[in-house]
Amino acid sequence: MPTHTSSPLPATVARMLLVMVACLLPMVGHAGSATFSTTNIQYLYGTQYELGDGTRSIVTIEHANAWKYGDTFLFVDITNADRDGELTGTGHYAEISPRLSLGKITGTSLSFGPVKDLLIATTAELPSSPAFRRYLYGVGVDLTVPAFRFVQLNWYLRNSTQPGLDTGQQVTLAWSLPIKIAALSFSFEGFADYAWGEDPNEDNLLTAPRLLLDVGALFGAAGQLQMGVEHQIWRNKFGIKDVDEDVTQAMVKWIW
Repeated sequence: MPTHTSSPLPATVARMLLVMVACLLPMVGHAGSATFSTTNIQYLYGTQYELGDGTRSIVTIEHANAWKYGDTFLFVDITNADRDGELTGTGHYAEISPRLSLGKITGTSLSFGPVKDLLIATTAELPSSPAFRRYLYGVGVDLTVPAFRFVQLNWYLRNSTQPGLDTGQQVTLAWSLPIKIAALSFSFEGFADYAWGEDPNEDNLLTAPRLLLDVGALFGAAGQLQMGVEHQIWRNKFGIKDVDEDVTQAMVKWIW
């Protein structure tokens, strides 16, 4: 059976794209202030995780912004594993996903049908171990979907620093939908990643939809404090065949 190796060219291209975007991001201060910026901290707790200890608490810091030439999303997860009430380990995982808007850079409207804009999309996946980092690069579209705050669809090539893996592909969908029921305001939001082609890893699907109640609105602080649930579904977790995860997590989200 032949040994699979990742091509060095995609890795180089991925790093070049990420460096290019990182260099352009400081232009925000000179090209105008961000048109949108939000940061939040989350606490999640679940008890049915696969691989390792089944009970975990996670603190997540998220930030998203839009600026003159694109947008950026990043998060850091700090995970505490628990066994019979005892802390058994702490780990971290981070992602940064800068995108450059082709429409904004060229000053030309690229909208057609439900498509609002076309973008260069990149992501760096940064787990605790550098040996398992991935660099993703491709194209994205922002979509106009009635009632949704946003819908984004990105297609990537996936290049891993882990030896022995083919360069794969990934499609990522992200969304946010406000829901109003009587005096209560909810947010249905989340993402779905489908990755394939990283032989010998299995194709895998990860999605984590959330339903959150705007608790802050009940106390005169709308949009600042949300509570609810996130349900994580992961098929072939980490590309391991038949390792499937279904975890409902209690969630608190503080936004500023």
